Parts: sequence; C-alpha cells; structure tokens
Amino acid sequence: MNELFGTLSDGTPVRRWTLERAGVRVRVLSYGGIVQSVEVPDRAGRAGDVVLGFPELDGYLAHPGPYLGALVGRYANRIAGGRFPLDGRTYALEPNNGPNSLHGGAHGFDKRVWDAAPVEHGVRLTRVSPHGEEGFPGRLEVSATYTLQESGALRIAYEAVTDAPTVVNLTNHSYFNLGGSGDAGGHELRLAASRYTPVDADLIPAGGLDDVTGTRFDFREARKVGSGYDHNFVLDKGVADVPVKVAELHDPASGRVLTVATTEPGLQLYTADHLGEPFAPGDGIALETQHFPDSPNRPDFPTTVLRPGEVFRSETVYGFGTR
Repeated sequence: MNELFGTLSDGTPVRRWTLERAGVRVRVLSYGGIVQSVEVPDRAGRAGDVVLGFPELDGYLAHPGPYLGALVGRYANRIAGGRFPLDGRTYALEPNNGPNSLHGGAHGFDKRVWDAAPVEHGVRLTRVSPHGEEGFPGRLEVSATYTLQESGALRIAYEAVTDAPTVVNLTNHSYFNLGGSGDAGGHELRLAASRYTPVDADLIPAGGLDDVTGTRFDFREARKVGSGYDHNFVLDKGVADVPVKVAELHDPASGRVLTVATTEPGLQLYTADHLGEPFAPGDGIALETQHFPDSPNRPDFPTTVLRPGEVFRSETVYGFGTR
C-alpha cells in the first residue's frame, strides 16, 4: 500500500509505502529512502515503533542533520578533506562536515526523491545520480529494495552500476530504540568485531586497525552500550557474498531483540550523542552497515571503487524478536 505523504516546495510529491508481514509493519518514504517507522511487538505482544522518525514530511525537511532512517550515499560516512584519488586524478567534493565530506555531501541520496515501484512483500526505489553530483564521477544507476521476509525481518538490498570509475558506499541510517522511547544507552549490544578503526578529532581513521581487547570497544560479549560512540567496527567476517549475522541489540525492559546480518565489512556504531530537538542525545542507536570511512584515501582498506561493467551489491537484514 502507498499513499501521499507530503509535497516538496517545488511540487514534487513524496509517497509513503507500508509493508506488513508476520506482525511487523514498516513504513518507507520515497524521499531519502527513509525508513519512517518499524512497528514490532514486545515480549507481552504490545506493538511499538522501534526507530526514530517524524510523523510528517516537514519534520525531515526541518531536521536533515541526523539522517533519520535515511538511505545514505553516494558515499556513507566521511571522506577526509573532501578529496580522493582515483586512477591518477583527484576528485574534489563539497565539504559539509568541517573539512570533510559526510554521507554523500550536502545534497546526498538522503535528500532526493526516488522512483518507487512495488515488489513482492516490498518496494524498490531507484534513481540515477548524474556524473558530477556532489563532485562524484560517473553516472550511477542505483536501486534499494526493501522487503519483509517470511519471519518479518526487514531486508534492504542495494545495487548500482556506473559508466565511469567511481566510489560507492551505501547504508541505512535508522536509529533504533527497542523500548520505543527514552534513553537507549541501557540496551545490550553484542558485536562480532575484534578490531575497530581509531579516529582523530574529525572522526577520520587515524592509523591502522586496533584490537578491541581490554578497551571500551569490546562488544564480543553482550554488554550495555552506554554513550560516546561514533566509530567503525571491523567485522570479523569481512566482505561476504550473503548476509552474515554480526550484531544483536537487546532491550531488557521490553524484551525486544534486533539482529543485524550483512554482507558489508564494517559497522558504524553511533550512540546519537549529538541528537537535538525534538529528540534528546542517546534516544537511539545507529548500526550502520558499510565499508570503512575514508576508504577512497586508504588503499589498505577494502575497496569501494566501482568500475563500468561491474555491479555493486550490498545487503543487510534486520531481524526482530523477543526474549
């Protein structure tokens, strides 16, 4: 089912798609590929929305900074100095995070209206990112398909092709609060990552990959998340052809459990310490499956380069349950 959700100032309509299966209801917007809501039952069977969002389009337009629920690209996370080399040429991007490019630039994929078409148990969003958009080379044809699986899990599958060498890194930027409201810092997280990328003051990777042993970055055994995280974790499984379970988030109060399976090699844990009105710091936890930040400037990281004739594919599955 889809309906009109709102209209942009230039008259462009924004549609909202509602997906329902196995007791799970997900709403997706054509604006920004935003996951507006995810309603799942708690251990007592009471349904509640477990992602942060706005009830109206104006909320997203007025508060773009948190990227609530958005499809982020052309490059998720940061590119240092807003510049990167590719095949002997340096490409300059417009900085939008201090000196750096963040989440594809000031007018990234999260601020575009996507074409939408129904698929079985879901919706497929598509758009063409023209050569030079936000400084990125190549005409990129990209799709993101949101489907509910038989279990009620939300699967997001991305594909992209290009007519010139470029870099691609896509993710979903939902903030999860399995209690439905309040501070999410008491959630318990288990994460299959033995290393992480330490960062400098601008949150750019500084150095190599550090071992989590004996540090606050060790979530290999479930423990409370707390606060103070905006870091990339190096998933032990590496790049995979099919989604592999890498994370589990549990809210002891409601009993809700979120599992994350992905093909991606990294996961950015962000504890939303900078969220502002109408939300508060710590109201949600983002688990952004992606390649590592600043990979275009780091040949030692898994590559994010896409070339003509290749197909970029990425898939993440969010499962829901209770205990």
